[in-house]
Amino acid sequence: MSLLVYVFFLGFFFNFSITEATEIYYLNHSCSSNKTFTPNTAYETNLRTLLTSLSSHATTAQFFNTTTGGGDGSEIIYASFMCRGDVSNRTCQECVRTAAEQISRVCPISKEALIWYHECLVRYSNRCFFSTLEEWPRFNFMGSHVTNSRNEKGSYGFWLLSKTLSDAVGEAANAGPAGTMKFATKNATVFGSQKIHTLVQCTPDLSSEDCSNCLGDIMRDIPLCCLGRIGGMVLYPSCTLMFGTRHFYRDVNAIQESKPSGIKMGSPGSIFTVVILLVLTMLISFHCYFLWRRARKRKYKILLKENFGQESVTLEGLQFDLAIIEAATNNFSNENKIGKGGFGEVYKGILSCGLHIGVKRLSQSSTQGSIEFKNEVLLIAKLQHRNLVELIGFCLAAQEKILIYKFMHNGSLDKFLFGNQQKTLSWSQRFKIIEGIAQGILYLHEHSRLKVIHRDIKPSNILLDKNMNPRISDFGMAKIMEIDQDHGKTKRIVGTYGYMSPEYAMFGQFSEKSDIFSFGVMILEIVTGKKNINFHESQYMPNGLLSYVWRKWKEKTQLSIIDPLLEENYSKNEVIKCIHISLLYVQEKKSIRPTIADVVSYLDGRHTLEFPSPQEPAFFLEDKMDTKTSTEHFSVNEMSISTYYPR
Repeated sequence: MSLLVYVFFLGFFFNFSITEATEIYYLNHSCSSNKTFTPNTAYETNLRTLLTSLSSHATTAQFFNTTTGGGDGSEIIYASFMCRGDVSNRTCQECVRTAAEQISRVCPISKEALIWYHECLVRYSNRCFFSTLEEWPRFNFMGSHVTNSRNEKGSYGFWLLSKTLSDAVGEAANAGPAGTMKFATKNATVFGSQKIHTLVQCTPDLSSEDCSNCLGDIMRDIPLCCLGRIGGMVLYPSCTLMFGTRHFYRDVNAIQESKPSGIKMGSPGSIFTVVILLVLTMLISFHCYFLWRRARKRKYKILLKENFGQESVTLEGLQFDLAIIEAATNNFSNENKIGKGGFGEVYKGILSCGLHIGVKRLSQSSTQGSIEFKNEVLLIAKLQHRNLVELIGFCLAAQEKILIYKFMHNGSLDKFLFGNQQKTLSWSQRFKIIEGIAQGILYLHEHSRLKVIHRDIKPSNILLDKNMNPRISDFGMAKIMEIDQDHGKTKRIVGTYGYMSPEYAMFGQFSEKSDIFSFGVMILEIVTGKKNINFHESQYMPNGLLSYVWRKWKEKTQLSIIDPLLEENYSKNEVIKCIHISLLYVQEKKSIRPTIADVVSYLDGRHTLEFPSPQEPAFFLEDKMDTKTSTEHFSVNEMSISTYYPR
């Protein structure tokens, strides 16, 4: 028996004049406490600029979405305002300006915030909320009870209020497609002379279905006991419902007062019969809808718990509905397909808010990937760094397991080193990429709240954003270690040949130094433009590039190994520094490989100590390994070898 109006207008609200308001009335606000930013950073600067600019758009629009940031490596900020459909542009602008100033004061370091005024709402976030139905946070208020609201006339008044609100919801939801102003007001006369006024509104970027669902959820959650009030309001981020006994809104389109057709005020029997039939019909409809929604949410929660256990509670906000991903990728069409690997297929997509995404869809026929999927979701959700790929969310539905990332416009590093875009990568870009990868690994090993060993550092797992900044990706095989733990061991050796350290490949021992070894190999590939592995030879002998560079180092002709495509356009000092580091990184004994922290300071010139001369690097020669042991321990990981790598 939960049906309609949840809350009611503030006392002073009922005394408003219908003429243009001169004051802006604050209602409530909500600030994120677990998502904050550091003061005096690019995020704060971008946010203040964005909020300041909002009111300028309110002179011509009552709803506006906008974004800023992202280009300098900072997070994108999404912001929006919506004014009530009955206020003038002048009032809208004043309300948005006031709200933007107030939200900066009451939520000074929040990455996500929302503020409600009577005349408008303003919100911002570091996640994309455009065109998305959102019902939290919410605000409600209830007025006092109507006198004699429980008598027969009161019952009729409750029903009439119900029907009037339902009519308003239907009109707003059916106003048109996404982008159309979804606003409606209705009024009716009860008790012979008493009028009830209602107002509903959705953000225009919602679809008609989402608008109807949002307002329907408000109505469904309102107890019948609350119908005996003089007025009230319920405010969600995506929709608003208000009603009262006074005319609190401005007439926009000559709103017509009407009574329910077919009901004669002088016939109590007819009234009672119609009321019972309509209320029963509405209750059954809302009850069925409620059961369907609850079953759907329960199904998602069960899937989450089955896959992620106790962590499922923290991951609910990252879960996407399959329909949203299908719409973003044009139902996983071939035109949107940009890659394929052992994990499955990779698609480019665009969310309804305009955000470009990369979608990795686990193949239903693949025997690998399920463990990696869970591992990546749990891990990346807890990691945030400018040199790590940004996980936007995931999807679990029936047989589907999908990862959703922020799209990287320049794809993966390997296509620039070995593919058809080799000529476009300058030395300054290569050095910047090396420094960025080093910063990302430093975060994983020392600066994050987890100590993470990636176990598959290679060029195809380095994505490049539109500014050619590197982002480490593919954490499906990563391992979490205790802060004071120096190594781990596994029987399931996964990764890519040519990048594995000898202690990991032969004995399953992984540590920070195994990632260091992989990074050393990759630095040599970036400098030379050559792959370490020659796939025309044995996969178990990836020793060509290391042997070649070591020989040139001993001959003191190390500059001859640089990629000939660079010609003379490079810094000799930086090249020698990178070769020196890489040879130290690929030492056979892990104890003499430098830490990533030492190398980061060495690369940017802050290291005051001289690094030692490198020794002969580790080679995977056939006579060093027992063939039987290799067959037992090595497991070719299809997921990490892909034919295409853009996101």
